[in-house]
Amino acid sequence: VNELLRREISAVVQRDFEWNNALVTITAVDVTQDLKEAKVFVSILGGSTPGILDQLTRKRGFIQSKVAKRVTMRSTPVLSFREDASAERGVEVVNLLDEVDKLPTAPPEDEVE
Repeated sequence: VNELLRREISAVVQRDFEWNNALVTITAVDVTQDLKEAKVFVSILGGSTPGILDQLTRKRGFIQSKVAKRVTMRSTPVLSFREDASAERGVEVVNLLDEVDKLPTAPPEDEVE
């Protein structure tokens, strides 16, 4: 259910929303056991994170109705959008590894016989 909702929400966000200079990706959905609520994790690269999350929250009903038309469930979960900063953290780690790679290294020790 989590993956199905992630794909459908992602399709709605990509098709029906325009993001200026920002890459918005739905990275995960975590649905409660009773299927009443769903946390939607959003990765945002570039652009105003609070502004994009606010816009998604305001358009929650629209997104839920689009998803309900494509996914047959007794009731569509109430969506709550949360920031997923894992992509930014990944970029930071890669940049740190690049910096470490540029640091001077100690010369190899002579082998003792």
